[in-house]
Formats: sequence, structure tokens, C-alpha cells
Amino acid sequence: MNKYLRLKDELSLAGTGKMKAFGNSMLPVLKDGSLLTFEKADNYEIGDIVFCKVKGRYIDAHKIIKKDTTKGFLIANNHGFENGWTKIIYGKVVLAEWQGRVIYKTE
Repeated sequence: MNKYLRLKDELSLAGTGKMKAFGNSMLPVLKDGSLLTFEKADNYEIGDIVFCKVKGRYIDAHKIIKKDTTKGFLIANNHGFENGWTKIIYGKVVLAEWQGRVIYKTE
């Protein structure tokens, strides 16, 4: 089972899960190798960093930049690249840790 399916299952069963994210697409908010804690939510808002599926591909930590009642959520990285619209969001990042320090936390 890959990390995306494992996290999807954890969120479905327990409502929370953890996964490391790699890459620089969310700098300066998230760093390469950040350990992310996700929680399933009833509602997702613009600015939330989410784990979702766009065009059949898992996106582990990009943000919602727009909402539309028919299209769903527009997902993008932190540098303006839009992944596309989705209605499939599994959870949002509530905590990010990097090298043992908290670098992101939601209220």
C-alpha cells in the first residue's frame, strides 16, 4: 500500500493521519521533508492546505485557492501553479513539523 492510500484509509477510519511531504512547491510555508498531520473536516475553505485527488492524481499538500458550488475546489501550489478543480478532498493539514520544529499550525 502506498503512502497516499494509507493516509486516505487513516483519514477515513480515524479522521486523522500523518505523512511526510517532499518537494518545494509549498515553500516558504512547508519545507521539503515536512511531517504533516492531516484531519478530516466537514468544510474546507480557501487557504486550507489539503490532501486531495485532482484529475485522477493524488495531491498531498496544496492549497485551495477558489471555491465554486458546481466545480468544487481549485487546487494550486504556493507559487501559482493550478492543479485543477476537484470535489475530492480527504483532509487538511493542521500541523507541519520540520527537523523537530513546528513550522505550520492551524488555529
